[in-house]
Amino acid sequence: MSDHQWQAPGGSPQAPRPDAPSSPGGAGDPGAYGPPSPPPFANPGATPPPPPPGASVPPPPGAWTPPPKPGLLPLRPLGFGTLLWAPFRTLRRNPAPTFGSGLVVQLVSAVATAAVVVPFMAVAITRLEGATEADADAIASGAVGGFLLLMLVPIAISVVVSAFLQGVMVIEVATGTLGDKLGFGALWRRAAKRIWPLIGWTLLVGAALLIAVVLLFLIVLLAGSISPVGLAVGIAVAVLLGLGLVVLGAWLGVKLALVPSVIVLERAGIRTAMARSWRLTDGFFWRTFGTLFLVAFILNVAANIVVQPVSLVGSLLAVIVDPTGTGAALTITIVTMVVTLILSLLIGAITAVVQAALIAVIYIDLRMRKEGLDLELERHVEARGAGLSVGDPYAPPAAPAPSGVGAPSPSFSSGSERPATWS
Repeated sequence: MSDHQWQAPGGSPQAPRPDAPSSPGGAGDPGAYGPPSPPPFANPGATPPPPPPGASVPPPPGAWTPPPKPGLLPLRPLGFGTLLWAPFRTLRRNPAPTFGSGLVVQLVSAVATAAVVVPFMAVAITRLEGATEADADAIASGAVGGFLLLMLVPIAISVVVSAFLQGVMVIEVATGTLGDKLGFGALWRRAAKRIWPLIGWTLLVGAALLIAVVLLFLIVLLAGSISPVGLAVGIAVAVLLGLGLVVLGAWLGVKLALVPSVIVLERAGIRTAMARSWRLTDGFFWRTFGTLFLVAFILNVAANIVVQPVSLVGSLLAVIVDPTGTGAALTITIVTMVVTLILSLLIGAITAVVQAALIAVIYIDLRMRKEGLDLELERHVEARGAGLSVGDPYAPPAAPAPSGVGAPSPSFSSGSERPATWS
């Protein structure tokens, strides 16, 4: 009997009642008389029909879904593979400002060095050629001293542009993680706001390296002034001490690797940035060291693969064309030198950009792991998408409140920190 028919007391079916509700929905309509019949796919023994091709299937209730990836990095702690290739992806994602910045740094350093070295060497050689034997030693000594003083100019310029590049790449990685793309001018303007602390940090690192080299040189020089045996002993001591300084420098370099990122993104001073980098790398020393070492190794091998064959082919062509050394292959030698120089500049720009970006990627990953930065970045992206005013997601976490009566719990001081067991 139909759901819309009613049965008289006599038991014979009658026509549909005039007041019976219509059933536009067919089976399963809750307005029909009698129990609703389930839809076909609600049968426990039936298989749901497959979705149409190309349709997105929502995850089942309670299933885990990965955090969004609005830009360069996924908003979660990074795996080693992602951490390793993220700086290369930075260069590919926004090549003009990033590679352009690295190329500017390389060109400025090369031009500054050439502008000092070439004229000075030309003057020094001319004076030595026209000097008497008695004056040659004095001219040579003065040339060495003058050369060392003049080299301070390109070194100072290199320090400034290298500091700029560090700031540029930190900002590029940080904004790229949020899905933004900045142009060359915008990146450099933002980096210029933190240029003085960056220059100070670069000078501090350079001064530490210079002191180490001078110390080793003085040991050899003083030992050699005693006797030939003392010279041999001094060289051995310098080699052993140099190996120890390399180990110490590697350790300090890893522990303080995040200083540029902290200076730029957290607007901290040099001392605060050093302490912050030291704390963030606690417990992740070998991971950080391995990442830095492996990327540097990859870049070095790639540079040798590109540059060395060109230099080797040029040398072989010069020998084939001019085996007696009469100067007929001078053009080939000059062309080889120019091509090698251009390749070195291009590869140097890529190397500088990737290594500077790697520092920023490691910084963001460690803050995700230890401070829940990924949660803060997710909230930032969602609030910005909703048109709400947003602050700086990379600001340092607030200091925990002192524990005691009436004091809030210090477990989540910034509202975005992950429990310590997650790190």
